[in-house]
Amino acid sequence: MIAAPEIPSEFSYTQDTDTRFSSDTDFSEDPDGRGANSAKGKGGKKGKKAAGEKGKGGKGAGRINGHHQENGMENMMLFEVVKLGRSAMQSVVDDWIESYKHDRDVALLDLINFFIQCSGCKGVVSGEMFRNMQNSEIIRRMTEEFDEDSGDYPLTIAGPQWKKFKSSFCEFILVLVRQCQYSIIYDEYMMDTVISLLTGLSDSQVRAFRHTSTLAAMKLMTALVNVALNLSINMDNTQRQYEAERNKMVAKRANDRLELLLQKRKELQENQDEIENMMNAIFKGVFVHRYRDSIAEIRAICIEEIGVWMKLYSDAFLNDSYLKYVGWTMHDKQGEVRLKCLTALQGLYYNRELNARLELFTSRFKDRIVSMTLDKEYDVAVQAIKLLTLVLNTDEVLTPEDCESVYHLVYSAHRPVAVAAGEFLYKKLFSQREPEEEGAPKRRGRQSPNANLIKTTVFFFLESELHEHAAYLVDSLWECGAELLKDWECMISLLLDDPLPGEEALTDRQETALIEIMLCTVRQAAECHPPVGRGTGKRVMTAKEKKTQLDDRTRMTELFAVALPPLLAKYAVDAEKVTNLLQLPQFFDLEIYTTGRLEKHLESLLRQIREIVEKHTDTEVLESCSKTYHALCNEEFTIFNRVDIARSQLLDELVDKFNRLLEDFLQEGEDADEDDAYQVLSTLKRITAFHNAHDLSGWDLFTSNFKLLNTGIENGDMPEQIVIHSLQCTHYVILWHLAKSSEGSSRKDDLVTLRKQMRAFCMMCQRYLTNVNTAVKEQAFTILCDLLLIFSHQMVSGSREHLESLIYSPEDSLQSELLSFILNHVFIDQDDDTNSTDGQQDDEAVKIEALHKRRNLLAAYCKLIIYCVVEMKTGADIFKQYMRYYNDYGDIIKETMSKTRQIDKIQCAKTLILSLQQLFNEMLSELGHGFDRSSSAFCGIKELARRFSLTFGLDQVKTRDAIAMLHKDGIEFAFKDPSPQGEGGPPLNLAFLDILSEFSSKLMRQDKRTVHMYLERFMTFQMALQREDCWLPLISYRNSLQAGGDDDTMSVMSGYSSRGSSIRSKKAKPPAAAESSSSSEVWQQSMQTPVMMPSPHLTSTAMRDPKRGRDDSYMGVYPLPHDQQQQHTLCKTRTRSARPEGQISARSHLGDAVLVLFRSRRGTGLMEEDEEPIVEDVMMSSEGRMDDLNEGMDFDTMDIDLPPSKNRRERSELKPDYFDPASIMDESSGFNFKQ
Repeated sequence: MIAAPEIPSEFSYTQDTDTRFSSDTDFSEDPDGRGANSAKGKGGKKGKKAAGEKGKGGKGAGRINGHHQENGMENMMLFEVVKLGRSAMQSVVDDWIESYKHDRDVALLDLINFFIQCSGCKGVVSGEMFRNMQNSEIIRRMTEEFDEDSGDYPLTIAGPQWKKFKSSFCEFILVLVRQCQYSIIYDEYMMDTVISLLTGLSDSQVRAFRHTSTLAAMKLMTALVNVALNLSINMDNTQRQYEAERNKMVAKRANDRLELLLQKRKELQENQDEIENMMNAIFKGVFVHRYRDSIAEIRAICIEEIGVWMKLYSDAFLNDSYLKYVGWTMHDKQGEVRLKCLTALQGLYYNRELNARLELFTSRFKDRIVSMTLDKEYDVAVQAIKLLTLVLNTDEVLTPEDCESVYHLVYSAHRPVAVAAGEFLYKKLFSQREPEEEGAPKRRGRQSPNANLIKTTVFFFLESELHEHAAYLVDSLWECGAELLKDWECMISLLLDDPLPGEEALTDRQETALIEIMLCTVRQAAECHPPVGRGTGKRVMTAKEKKTQLDDRTRMTELFAVALPPLLAKYAVDAEKVTNLLQLPQFFDLEIYTTGRLEKHLESLLRQIREIVEKHTDTEVLESCSKTYHALCNEEFTIFNRVDIARSQLLDELVDKFNRLLEDFLQEGEDADEDDAYQVLSTLKRITAFHNAHDLSGWDLFTSNFKLLNTGIENGDMPEQIVIHSLQCTHYVILWHLAKSSEGSSRKDDLVTLRKQMRAFCMMCQRYLTNVNTAVKEQAFTILCDLLLIFSHQMVSGSREHLESLIYSPEDSLQSELLSFILNHVFIDQDDDTNSTDGQQDDEAVKIEALHKRRNLLAAYCKLIIYCVVEMKTGADIFKQYMRYYNDYGDIIKETMSKTRQIDKIQCAKTLILSLQQLFNEMLSELGHGFDRSSSAFCGIKELARRFSLTFGLDQVKTRDAIAMLHKDGIEFAFKDPSPQGEGGPPLNLAFLDILSEFSSKLMRQDKRTVHMYLERFMTFQMALQREDCWLPLISYRNSLQAGGDDDTMSVMSGYSSRGSSIRSKKAKPPAAAESSSSSEVWQQSMQTPVMMPSPHLTSTAMRDPKRGRDDSYMGVYPLPHDQQQQHTLCKTRTRSARPEGQISARSHLGDAVLVLFRSRRGTGLMEEDEEPIVEDVMMSSEGRMDDLNEGMDFDTMDIDLPPSKNRRERSELKPDYFDPASIMDESSGFNFKQ
């Protein structure tokens, strides 16, 4: 009971962790059956008031009842004050203590009701209940008065007023114990009552009670740990004073003081014993049960608080007996709990003096911590890496394999994980620097302390065989090693200066890696945001960050403006190094060239770039040169004129050379040798690379390139690369001309010229679609798709009506050729792709690159469909490939379907049904009209129809017209061609109705009747009477329209289920309940077909098990087991009450079919993204694994035994770092790690 008359100070429990306190547990009862003599400490001295005795203030029971009339407001005030959290908590607690001193029963009743209200319960514990009822009875009564309409309670309610409730609630408990620590908590009444209440509530099945009481009990335990720590300090002080007094000479020794100190030490020891009893009660009664509670929040509270205990009072709690709970819980299935385990351990490993006590725990659970770096919850993985970073303080605990498993995470796409791994890597590899002598000049360049660390970074980057992303490595190390990474002076010295005597020079591969890392550090410092793939959106920089950015840009410009020309000169012939070096000027502060008087270095840079353009023909190098000129040609800076002159001189020479070479090359014709072709190609490459970033309209490149392309068409022997680059260059000419015309200042003649050039070039590209070379065809196709999209009807938007004359719509022939190209070059098997040469067809990288190229081609064409450049019906040839090429292009095709539906729902539906019709016709031409409907080809078409049906979603109102049109086209197609067997046979395409039935579930109730009537227009009287297998698609489709006619959510039923249901319904249907349709008699006769039909292919896809195909024991035909029938009795009863009597039997079997539907749809389909897969937590161990972890461990719960006091001289300060230098393993603790 809460206020028992005789509560012993010693709470006795068995040593089994499975000991549980039931809701009626009372600490006044002796669990071992012993008498009250088993009590110890103060229990034998202090008695307790009986239920009928007066309280401390002399008030009787009537006073309590009388006070309770006003107690509701007072208690509400206590709850409201804590809820608001505005007042000083200490004053609130002091008021309660005064009330307790006046009448402890009434004050304690207020506190009990406070905990009840904090749980969200509306009930109030009265004084009568407090005196006469057991804990279990009170909790049961409160449970009955709990508001079950809402699952929220103060700890879980959202909103600003409850935002600080948890922190205020916890603070109240901590302050309460702190203010009562010198007297009230030892009166064997208040704490015993509170602990008994919280223990009972924590065992409740009501989540709110369990959650709130567990939080309160854990915070109460934390407060008691602080009290125990203070007692330990006082005992140390008393012992020190006693020893000092006793060591005095006899004449100077004060015996009275010795006796006083002995008495004080005895009292402190008694208090410490009582605190131990209280902590034992909480730990055994609450923690050992709630740390494995079914609610993750409760488990997290327990683990968080035990980490606090071990950190606060390590002498008592930091041992394997308590660490085991944290170790076991690291396997919890909820990331929130695993996260609390790691944060608790971080607080312990952070203090190096505690590492010795953690050795056995580390050796036992190290592998688990390492594995958690790959946790599916990123927050858990981050904290696991941070914990391992702290573990590095312990010598040689982590093996090289353990470290390597963390190293590769610096390349993770999730930035917090990568940054944490970068800190681990930096501490492991870069934390040891060469000490610098005091007073010695600071070493720079190659001799700086960072030189070896930069080399180490290069070595690590090269050894990361699985990754080649220097930008990711730099970003991971940026926060912890920015000073090292921004030592560009040292990097430049390593590249340009000769090695010191005895120093090994960098290899060519190492120099390449260093240049790449150097470029990434420059980009990171200039842009101040993570690389692509790691960004979390734009972040507003602080003033300090902006200043750092400006300082870094100034410093890097001053360094590299001088160093870049010699670096380019040294590595001029190395394409990879030059490509990276040429990107550096893009991040310069170009004003420094003028303010720093660095014009001569600019001239040197321009000379080096010109030489590189003349030496190289590699596309990447040339594009880098083009971008560098573009970055330097900024009209805002004074260096523009100088750079513009250099660029113009270079382009004049290139264009003149190209025109001269091209004229000679075309004149020679077939007599042209390879050297002439190479000269033309190399010059054309340079011009094309520059035309990408610079406007070369003044050089009239269209005429020469068009002449070259026309010659290639006429002769057919033009080299492949020349044609590809000529197409690209002409494409740039058109785009630059359009860009100038879009400004609105162009003349009409310019628009006419552009229109002629654009149309002529499109025709040229169309002619190249039939080229024998695949690469040329792909280039022509890509450019043609881009031009058609740019010059479509949408180009006039944005106040550009003056460009209307430029709109170009492709003719039917061009649309047909584009579609043919896609079908012939994209939808092919991997082995059929002949682009891979030199025996590299099996090379995985080549296959991936080829697939990437095909995906780009398909995306280019799908954009034409989305923007209505080509007719939407051409998408039917794309959509029908959805299932066959799902792994390669499924995302592109699905997105295209989604976009087309947004544009025109009806036309999209017509396109989908057209794709199914095309597949059906292809199947007929391959298998003939007598095909088997259980064949894989037919089943594949039907499954594709089901996927299409799923894309329409659940809102039938939005898709109503589209679905109706789809059924209309499908019915017309099914009856379009007569029977090949002559009159009386089924139409040629009748089996298509079986495919069309997959869309019946998307029809609204009234639309099903309308579609049914439309179907009857194509049927004859004889068709309705047919029962042969060849007519079953018609029967199945009719049933799908009728069976779901009263239930919009019903999926498509198979012919089996519907016919069986119809027979049963006919037996009970009176004439008055017959259909009102004019053909009701025909339908009644047609639905009287045998139930047991031997055609398995009629089973609806809705009933198909996705893993096994069709279910031979189809549950829509055969009755359900008795127990399953009982589960659906209520549903069937409600159905009967809402429908005519004659429909009851049929609808009952539909209910059975719904059960099969939901069971069979558990599989994940290609388009079923509404149902998330259920993924087993990879980090949660099975019960078997937990048994292995627990093997050899003693589960007996130990008593909390505070360590013996020590002399205060051994303590450095009064903080939670009081350590026992003795053995960390207590043989009597009852728990040992398995060795």
